[in-house]
Amino acid sequence: MKMLITGGAGFIGSNFIRYILSKYSDCRIINLDKLTYAGNLENLSDVESSPNYRFVKGDICDTELVDRILKDGIDAIVHFAAESHVDRSIHDPRIFVKTNVLGTQVLLESAFKFKIDRFIQVSTDEVYGTLGREGSFSESSPLQPNSPYSASKASADLLARAYFETFRVPVIITRCTNNFGPYQFPEKLIPLFITNALFNQSLPIYGDGLYVRDWIYVEDHCKALDIILHQGKVGEIYNIGGGNERTNLEITDLILKRLNKPKSLIKHVKDRPAHDRRYSLDCSKIKAELGWSPDTPFEEGIFRTVEWYVTHQEWWKKVKSGEYLKYYQKHYQLEDPS
Repeated sequence: MKMLITGGAGFIGSNFIRYILSKYSDCRIINLDKLTYAGNLENLSDVESSPNYRFVKGDICDTELVDRILKDGIDAIVHFAAESHVDRSIHDPRIFVKTNVLGTQVLLESAFKFKIDRFIQVSTDEVYGTLGREGSFSESSPLQPNSPYSASKASADLLARAYFETFRVPVIITRCTNNFGPYQFPEKLIPLFITNALFNQSLPIYGDGLYVRDWIYVEDHCKALDIILHQGKVGEIYNIGGGNERTNLEITDLILKRLNKPKSLIKHVKDRPAHDRRYSLDCSKIKAELGWSPDTPFEEGIFRTVEWYVTHQEWWKKVKSGEYLKYYQKHYQLEDPS
């Protein structure tokens, strides 16, 4: 199989590429990535010399480039590329619409033109909106996004569905809960708190810290995508979750305990506008139809993630020294950690 992976230099994309190359010796991958602030080729330094891997720097909104890649013969597209941070979408929604909506449409149009066998639209549970204390979202739940980010992803999902219904592009949509693990850009909650705590810097928690998310270790997500790619039914949606609902405060306490750091590092900051209270996914469909379930217990995944950031400080210090640091100092009034 020859695959185009979009956004493969990012967190989930790079983990997926590494997983696929290690499992399938006959699989060839083209990684198309614009290398924005969250894209980092060091994430794939261990596979860049593989004869089955090729990197192309470019924008998914570039129709000519996408057509040129697919014209050479691509069997499947796994579409990770997206602007993905809610806070950034609140401060600048425009780029989220361009990349997440227009970019997805460009890929879908090219997939139709060159008759791709599979198109995996990697989406998020955030498109469903927010929940109360009980219940879970199923694949048939209505889309009620509350942030510019989630609205752009919901729009991309609807475009993908429309291309399946109208043009029979073999689309499968996946919606996953919060991922964590190695190579995650350190503006996200878990790597941000690990790296800040290592140097006794503040851990900014929105509001009361009782917002609930379901968490999945990134390797388990990669395994789910692999099964969906090879066995999933076109035109379907599959929820992917870890079954690990935790509040932000619970996550923080676990990280601080693992690093033997005091709770005094916690700093409650002004809440995010339209902050979804709780996400929870019903993942019975993928378990029943495809036989997938997560392998990594939450605490084990957290401990493995903490250890990775402890032992890979050179990687994240480079990342943290750039645009990310300036962004967080501006919006959360944090001290300079240098």
